[in-house]
Amino acid sequence: GCHTDVKNKGPALAGGRPLKTPFGTFYGPNITPHKEHGIGGWTFEEFRAALRRGVAPDGSPYYPAFPYPSFTGMSDRDVADLWAYLQTVEPVDRPDEAHALGFPYGLRWLNSVWQALYFEPARFEAGEPPDGVEDGEAWRRGAYLVHAVAHCGECHTPRGVLGAPDGDLALAGNADGPDGDPAPNITPHDGTGIGDWSLGDITSYLKIGMLPDGDFAGSAMAEVIEHSTGRMTDADRRAIAVYLLSLPPVERRISKKK
Repeated sequence: GCHTDVKNKGPALAGGRPLKTPFGTFYGPNITPHKEHGIGGWTFEEFRAALRRGVAPDGSPYYPAFPYPSFTGMSDRDVADLWAYLQTVEPVDRPDEAHALGFPYGLRWLNSVWQALYFEPARFEAGEPPDGVEDGEAWRRGAYLVHAVAHCGECHTPRGVLGAPDGDLALAGNADGPDGDPAPNITPHDGTGIGDWSLGDITSYLKIGMLPDGDFAGSAMAEVIEHSTGRMTDADRRAIAVYLLSLPPVERRISKKK
C-alpha cells in the first residue's frame, strides 16, 4: 500500500504514493526490480540491511516512515522470501519523488541521531504468553505478525515530537495516523478499545473489513485489509486475534476526525 499510488492508478509497487504525517509528506519509493529507479541493482545483503538496520545501499539512514523498526524483527526466512518475491515483480521505469518535509525533518543526517536514540536492530522474540492464553503457539505467531511483519504499531501507537513510538501506549491508538486519519485503540479495553470484540469479530474484520456493528473499514485500513490481512491464512488472522485479546487493556479513546 505504501509503495503503490492507487489513487492515481500507478503501477504496482512503483512508488509515488504520498503519506501525509505531522512531519511532512513522504512518498513511497519504487521497489520493483528496475535497475535504475527500483531495487534491481541491489544485492540481497543490501535489501536485508534496509529491513534489518534501516540503511540504504549507500549507507545513508532511512526515515522511520519506512517501518524498519518493525521489519528488523522479521525472521531470516521471511526476509529471504520477500526478496525472492520482489524479484518476480514487473520492473517499472519510474523515478522516486522527493519527500516534502518541514524543517528540520528534511535533514536526512538527523536520522542517524534518531536511530542512535530510538532504534536497536533485533530479531523479534515473543517470549511466553500471559496466564489464561490456551494456545501458546497461536499467541507467539500473532505477536510476531503484529509487531514485525504486519507492523501494526507503526500506525496504532502514538509518537512523540521526534517520531519515537510511545511504548507505554503501544497499540492504544494514534490521533495522527496515516494521512492525518486517526488509528484506533486496538488493545482490549471495553470502552475505548476492542475489548467487546470476539475472536470471530477480529478475524472477520481482518478478512473482509466488516466491523461488529456491520460498518466497514475505510481509509488506510481498507488498503491494509485488501492487500495484506485479507490475503493472510485463516490461521494467521486467528493468531493476530488471539494475541490482541491477550494484551493489557489501555483506556484511551481516539475520536474520529470530522
